[in-house]
Amino acid sequence: MTDQVKGPASYFPSIEKKYGRPIAEWQQIVRDCGITKHMQIVAHLKSEYGLGHGHANALVAHTLAEGL
Repeated sequence: MTDQVKGPASYFPSIEKKYGRPIAEWQQIVRDCGITKHMQIVAHLKSEYGLGHGHANALVAHTLAEGL
């Protein structure tokens, strides 16, 4: 039996498929944006890169949890 991915990481295959960038690249974008507040980073990803709210939120939550 395989472990099912849960939480923000469960969105990662869909994000990579839809937007054509690997998760590591998105995480670097989050780290390099110069913004530290969660919802401001989400808004940045939505406006600058066209991500949907759920996808942007998942990327930011996971990246911030790892530490900038």
